[in-house]
Amino acid sequence: MFTLTILALSWQHLLIVALLLLVLFGGKKIPEMMRGLGSGIKEFKDAVKEEDKKPADEPKSNSEKTN
Repeated sequence: MFTLTILALSWQHLLIVALLLLVLFGGKKIPEMMRGLGSGIKEFKDAVKEEDKKPADEPKSNSEKTN
């Protein structure tokens, strides 16, 4: 049976990608990029948590509006 393994990455593929990133961006730029990526992910998660905590605005019925 044919197995689709187009996106399957072995450790050799990951090593090649890591070496290419090191050559393209240099050793000092990679930690800065990862730090920025991590802080962006953290901000996104915090925003999602804040949105979950907000109560949904429920429309008031007519009887509550009149005195």
